[in-house]
Amino acid sequence: MKCVVLGSGSWGTALAQVLCDNANDVVLWGRNTAEVDDINVNHRNSKYFPDVKVNEKLAATNDLSAVRGADLILLAVPSSAMEAVLKETVSYLDHPVLFVNAAKGFHPTTHSLLSSYIRDQVPDHLCKAVVSLIGPSHAEEVILRQLTALNAVSANEEAARTVQKLFSNSYFRVYTNTDVIGAETGVAVKNIMAIAAGILCGLGQGDNARAALVTRGLAEMTRFGTACGGKAETFLGLDGVGDLMVTCTSMHSRNFQAGLAIGRSRNAAEFLRNNTKTVEGIAACRIVHAEAARMGVSMPITDAVYAVLFENASVDQTIDALMHRRLKAEF
Repeated sequence: MKCVVLGSGSWGTALAQVLCDNANDVVLWGRNTAEVDDINVNHRNSKYFPDVKVNEKLAATNDLSAVRGADLILLAVPSSAMEAVLKETVSYLDHPVLFVNAAKGFHPTTHSLLSSYIRDQVPDHLCKAVVSLIGPSHAEEVILRQLTALNAVSANEEAARTVQKLFSNSYFRVYTNTDVIGAETGVAVKNIMAIAAGILCGLGQGDNARAALVTRGLAEMTRFGTACGGKAETFLGLDGVGDLMVTCTSMHSRNFQAGLAIGRSRNAAEFLRNNTKTVEGIAACRIVHAEAARMGVSMPITDAVYAVLFENASVDQTIDALMHRRLKAEF
């Protein structure tokens, strides 16, 4: 199968290698000429994986017209870049393609799920189906072929099974899930919780605090996701507690690292001023905060992270306010 992966960052490169390992014809597209040349000449993406040699069959290009003739197009670009990349991609297509979304978050202006946004932007005659490939996974481990499990999520079960078979191998196991709203909401909200977990760690808090954060974060994630129309059981799976755990406990997580820096400085302004990396939880926090308020869903952790990120609230005072909320039963 001809597969074109859009996005030559860490996740796009790792997923492209999975497809190569599974004997597909794979092209990795990226805007960065140095990254493309590094992959083609040295079989490395040194910017992200300096010590890793990728599958030598992986080819890279700067030319987006490579999507012509593709059977599958995998979008591994930040949510903020999705609109521009999709628009250009569609201009080259003349046949129906299976789209796979590997990004986690919401569209920055419409607040829609990314799979919904893709379906809206790609004409019906050019789109076989949209499947989101999401779950607890860090590119830094996938590129080393370490054991990973995640979900192919789509209302189109046949398309989800196609993606499942296409990506699954001895180190990369894919399940299917039809709860699009629950799964995509879960993997977006967990990025907010990862920022909170990083803040706690940066403040020097310990395992007790992180366990409380992850547990109450799961409750918050479930409340929001079910209010949006997701199924409660989804949040006990890979795209709920699974992704929440890995993102709130790993130094590979950019969201956790962002929170860590904020916690150490006790203020978000410096981090936001100097940050050059994509931290999806920052955009997700703004969107979830607004949507939760609109729906009347209680989101105290999200509200606290929002206050620190966007209202210049004191980290210490915000945590103190969380701990002194009205006492209540857990369930």
